[in-house]
Amino acid sequence: MDTKKKNYARREVSDFTENKYKFQLFGRWLIAKTLIPFFYKVEYTGKENIPTDRNFIVAPNHISYFDPFLAGEAVKQPVAFMGKKELFNNNILAFLLDGLACFAVNREKLEVSTIKTALNVFKTQRWMLGIFPQGGIRKNHKIEKVTKGFAVLAKQMKTDILPIGITGCEEYNWTPFKGKIKVAIGEIISYDQELDEILDEWGQKVANVIDYTYVHELQQEKNEQDNQSVVSI
Repeated sequence: MDTKKKNYARREVSDFTENKYKFQLFGRWLIAKTLIPFFYKVEYTGKENIPTDRNFIVAPNHISYFDPFLAGEAVKQPVAFMGKKELFNNNILAFLLDGLACFAVNREKLEVSTIKTALNVFKTQRWMLGIFPQGGIRKNHKIEKVTKGFAVLAKQMKTDILPIGITGCEEYNWTPFKGKIKVAIGEIISYDQELDEILDEWGQKVANVIDYTYVHELQQEKNEQDNQSVVSI
């Protein structure tokens, strides 16, 4: 019996199959086109900003478990999303995520396996890479704590970034047809900038399209220092 644990962090070009895209389409139909519209009115804007001549990184903010399906439905492309490695500890969830072409990532540091998998995504010439630059789910209507990993990957792969703002499902609504979700696609962000400039542009563009507050990294550090000062008094 083979007891070797599957490596969900490393993906080859051959792993991004037509069957996984079909399963992903089924997931979008089930979640983004059937379940969500029963409870929310969904508005998609900015589709004219989606490049049609090249690959790109799909980079939404993260407010709910609906987000990968909503972002995928917005761009109408096969998207391989990164997911925190802890999600893959559950065998059933790992099986589903694997079927959706998601792969595991260490949120604490950018590992070699992540870089190689990201490169393999774009070698397919069809799949897009999906990243949530804030890492975990943030429900406070702020764009803050943006990690640099997505910008590092963009520069290494010479791939532009498509910012997507999602709002309306910060808290789940289970009353039919009562909620409203907005999925807004911003203008493409060039990888040919300094890392801090990419982070700043992504944060500002996402915040602008969904009326969130963007907290710059320097302001965030100041807020944390102020909080520490209050605690120490």
